[in-house]
Amino acid sequence: MAETGNSGKGVTAGKLASSVQKRLSRAQEKVLQKLGKADETRDVVFEEMVANFNKQMGEGTKLQKDLKAYMIAVKTLHEASRRLQDCLADMYEPEWFGKEEMDAMVEDTDTLWLDFHQNITDKSMLSIDTYLAQFPDIKARIAKRDRKMVDFDSARHHFASLQKGKKKDEAKIAKPAALLEMAAPSWAQGLLSAHQVAQTNLSYNQAEEELGRSQKIFEELNVELQDQLPALWDSRVGIYVNAFQSLAGHQEKFHREMSKLSQNLNDIMTKLEEQRQLNEEANHSKAASSPPTRPSSLPSRPPLHDEAIDDSVSDINTESGTAQGSESNSSEYKLPPGFLYKVKAIHEYAATDGDELELNVGDVVLVLAFDAPDEQDDGWLMGVQESLWIRNKDISSKGVFPENFTQKL
Repeated sequence: MAETGNSGKGVTAGKLASSVQKRLSRAQEKVLQKLGKADETRDVVFEEMVANFNKQMGEGTKLQKDLKAYMIAVKTLHEASRRLQDCLADMYEPEWFGKEEMDAMVEDTDTLWLDFHQNITDKSMLSIDTYLAQFPDIKARIAKRDRKMVDFDSARHHFASLQKGKKKDEAKIAKPAALLEMAAPSWAQGLLSAHQVAQTNLSYNQAEEELGRSQKIFEELNVELQDQLPALWDSRVGIYVNAFQSLAGHQEKFHREMSKLSQNLNDIMTKLEEQRQLNEEANHSKAASSPPTRPSSLPSRPPLHDEAIDDSVSDINTESGTAQGSESNSSEYKLPPGFLYKVKAIHEYAATDGDELELNVGDVVLVLAFDAPDEQDDGWLMGVQESLWIRNKDISSKGVFPENFTQKL
């Protein structure tokens, strides 16, 4: 067990040492290349492929981000639409026209939004996610190819330096042999020379093997990427077409179906308004066929003076001829402030409150504008008896009366 543990530790330590040595060799090689003391393997075509790859990855990442933002906006708009539809459904009275259609429309609208969001997720979004999933692996292999290219250059330069110095090494081996001629027998000199040659050949062979191994790894990655990168670059067209064509198709379907629901909603609202108008017309017709009921509130005015009322009644009873003559020449007197037009009573009306006018058939009334238009009730007018105005020029005798008891002159 102890040997196994030591063996494992030895392997781990060996891998670590090898990794550190590779990093040092690569760093040394890059420094030499930057200083111009070592040539660098360059492939202009491959560098262009890598530039296209980086551009393609950046564009795809942006497209993915913007499509996700679009989906969030769709979901937000869906929530706003749902709240609006629910609000309308809650306000819609059960007896109003189209209540059942309205409830069904709320459900259909919600379903349409859900389908639209799900279709974008399943088709366009999934396509972009799958497309971008391959980029991290390719990016890692490009980085590995760059590292292996540095290893290849380092092994190439090392092997070249050994080849260049091979003759120098042979000369260095010959010198010690000459020096030992005087101090050692010939058989010893032969053994020493053979050992030095063997050591030189061993280093040379190891460098050659390392060069072949580095070159093989680099070329395998390089060839693979040179086949894959152009194909990936060309695939972007199909990916963009599929993503946006699918999105456009779902948008077209969504807006077409939503347009139908919107038209149905518009039709329901139109018929509801028509129903309301018909109800109002029916109420007006009913009101015209019978005396109006007393409004809940009437504009206030100063109280009527009993003396003025008695004088007016006396004048009307004893001098009716004079009043009639005044009516015929009414254009000759000054009209009261706020005068609008004249009306003639066609029905008798008995006042039920102090601010109302008493009407007899044939009475002429000068219709006046209300001091506050908001105080005017439907079907009621403000005015003053013409005979009283001609005699007294007193606006305080004005009062309200039902419009449908009179006829405009």
